[in-house]
This record gives sequence, C-alpha cells and structure tokens, in this order.
Amino acid sequence: MPRPPITAALARRLLPLMALVVSCLMVGAALAQGAGNGGLLNAASSAGMISPNGADVFGPGGVLGSPGQSLIMPNGSPATPMVPAGQVALALAARFGKDAPPIAGGLEWRIYAARPDAQGNFRLVREDKAPAPTMVLPAGNYIVHVDFGLATAVKPVVLRGPTIHEMFDLPAGALRMEGRVGNARIPPGQISFEVYKGSQFEPGDRRPIAEHVPTDGVLVVPEGTYYIVSNYGDANSVVRSDIRVQAGKLTDVTVNHRAAAITLKLVTEKGGEALANTAWSVLTPGGDVIKESIGAFPRVILAEGEYRAIARNEGKVYEREFKVVAGVDGDVEVMAQ
Repeated sequence: MPRPPITAALARRLLPLMALVVSCLMVGAALAQGAGNGGLLNAASSAGMISPNGADVFGPGGVLGSPGQSLIMPNGSPATPMVPAGQVALALAARFGKDAPPIAGGLEWRIYAARPDAQGNFRLVREDKAPAPTMVLPAGNYIVHVDFGLATAVKPVVLRGPTIHEMFDLPAGALRMEGRVGNARIPPGQISFEVYKGSQFEPGDRRPIAEHVPTDGVLVVPEGTYYIVSNYGDANSVVRSDIRVQAGKLTDVTVNHRAAAITLKLVTEKGGEALANTAWSVLTPGGDVIKESIGAFPRVILAEGEYRAIARNEGKVYEREFKVVAGVDGDVEVMAQ
C-alpha cells in the first residue's frame, strides 16, 4: 500500500522537530570525539573512574558496596530557585533504569545550545556536578548531556512555560578489581587491568575502553559484558576473564594468577655475592624470549612453568634451567663457572 504524500503544511510542522533531533545526534557525535571538538570531555570522565576516597555514589556514608549491592540512593530534591521572567527552570536527575531511584553522586551535567555555531561547534551553556541540579536558563531549545563514568546519555529539551523536569536513564554499573596468587593479595603497583567491551571469545581486534586501571579503582561502565586483561608484573603473567556488569550494581572481580616473583643472580659460588653489570635473558624451553634486563639481581614475575636463564658478564655466557611454581617466590642462582 503506497504511503500518503507529505503535505507542505505537515512538512512545516515536522521541520523544527527534525532539526532538533539532528542537532542532538550531532552533539552526541561531538561529545564522543572528546578533545576533537574543543575538549568537551575532561580526563576524569573519559577514564570512567571514581575514586574510592570520594565514593559517596556507592553507599551511605561513602562506604563502597559489597558484590551485588545497589549503588547509592538520594535524600530528596532541592528547592526550585527563583525564576526571572523570560527564563525557565530545568530540573535534572538520572537513574539506573525504569523504576530505579535517582543517582545521588558522580554525575556531570552539560547543557549545550541546540544549534552549532559557524564553526560547527555546539556552545557550552552551563555545567554542573550536582546529582540533581536545577538550572535557570532563557527559554529555548537545548541539548542536555550527562556523564556517569563511561556511561553517557544525551537528550534534547525545549524550555517553555513552567519548570521542566527531565529524568535520564543511565543503565550503568561499576567494576572494582584485584589480583591474587593463591590466598595472597597482589600489592597495588604490581598489577594493572585493561577492560574491553564484549567477550574475549568474540572475533575482531578491539581497543580497550580503559587501561592501567589500578587495584581497588572503581570503573563505571554501561551495563553489559566485558572482558578483563590482568597484567601481573611486566613479563608473561597475564590472565583474561569475562565478566557481566549489571545496572546499579558494584561488581567485585578477583583475578587469580598462577605466578611467582623470581630474583636472578650470577654468582661464583652458591650463596655468593651477585655479580654486577650482568645482562639477563629469560627464555621458554622453545627459545622464546620472555624478559631481558641488566643488573646484579633483577626481579621478574613469571607465570608457572619451565624456563632457561642466560647471563652475560664480561664477554662470557652462563645459563641454567629452572622451574617456577605458583606462589613460591625465590632466587635463581646461575653459577659463573
């Protein structure tokens, strides 16, 4: 059945709405580019991190929630400010989804003009970090953008008449990660995490959405499936894990590494003084180089398995095979004989 033609009168009524929707999409693209359009996103937002020290967004009194515990809930809405003639109050709030209470912290709001300027940029009109701000603005059309870590939402608003209330749905959750070897917690500074969207078993070459995430760092992401790459040390102790993030939940992830810290020494006798200016290579039984370093007693974190240490000192080469057992740190002495 053919569609009825659009009349000129109907087209005139649709044009303003179409322009506003296109403007919203253009602003969303500009915000996604971040610094490409005048640095619209700051470093904290692009990293998606919320410091545990200021984590009132995770529970009453600033206490981080346990696994599966809901993130924070608010204490009520602020009073509407005085509104001069010709202006309109815009009351904003965000929630994790339908029927969820408003989010009470960690939000960043930005209001943009609905139309770009001559250079194609959308003018920033107002910004606020309050959980539920009420902004008084001249009547007109605007684009509202809200950040919660790596989760964002964009919506066009038309300010006319009395106070306008806008609720944004941000189906987001949070990750907090740590690493262990057996029952021992890996100290901060020795382990870091990369987070990727989707499952590690999905095809395609992807870039991480977050890098160098520290132990106990809280990363806010949209609800969904992710995989974590955990790097213990800077050699070959790498673990990949798929996880699921639920909206409004803080998910604790513990990654178990089967590895140990090994200190290499070139000595002239067992238990003797380590020789300085020694160049080291650690290889797999197949000859693949895992780690190279220079020093009297370099420390390397290796995954469980068998290795060969090669030491070069004063033009001479020495070597030894050794085995790494998970959780058993120790010294590997190579005899300079």
